[in-house]
Amino acid sequence: SSRAFCLVSLLRSSVPFRSLEFAPNTRAIMLDVSNMQGDRATKSGFAREAQDKIHGKYDPALAAQLLSWVGRVTGSPIDHTGDAGYLCQVLRDGQILCKLANALEPGSVKKVNTSAMAFKQMENISFFLAFAEKHIAKCELFQTVDLYEAQDPNAIVTCLGALARKADKFGKSGLGPREAQGERREWTQEQLNAGQGIIGLQMGSNKGANASGINMGNTRHM
Repeated sequence: SSRAFCLVSLLRSSVPFRSLEFAPNTRAIMLDVSNMQGDRATKSGFAREAQDKIHGKYDPALAAQLLSWVGRVTGSPIDHTGDAGYLCQVLRDGQILCKLANALEPGSVKKVNTSAMAFKQMENISFFLAFAEKHIAKCELFQTVDLYEAQDPNAIVTCLGALARKADKFGKSGLGPREAQGERREWTQEQLNAGQGIIGLQMGSNKGANASGINMGNTRHM
């Protein structure tokens, strides 16, 4: 059957599993993937160079400031160390991230999972990312694996920093320089009509200049 095929595939795979627990009326298989990071092969060659380059962008001082800000906003007791390992460890289950989302925008995360199961913790992270995506640019987001498997701590710092700069939007004290607000200008219809008679230089006007009298190189002698 399809269930037997899935079970055989899981047994042949490299994913570690603690036990097979069949929930009532669901027949769901619960896997323990919490140690997948440790089972990854050590990177070498170009992959190692790329990883070292990514981790080289990490700023411990900025990370410590952001953890302090997260602790103030959420009321969570967080150590203000900027160590990359601690950053990923304290945020790994996603609970503090969900508390941060609800502190900035109440009700943005309806349910925070407290389970120690891997997929529940990753679901918390996805809840936070869904909230963050509504307020910061997509290029400033991180992927779940960046946090859960500590693949790119700098991406987490970038995301938190982007939110901290927008904290005043939520009525909270922020961190870093405030983002500039666009100045909206209103034009009258008379001003808009006057602008239609002006030809800008980007539209091809050269103000009467021409190429007469210009010789490129020597003339041809017949």
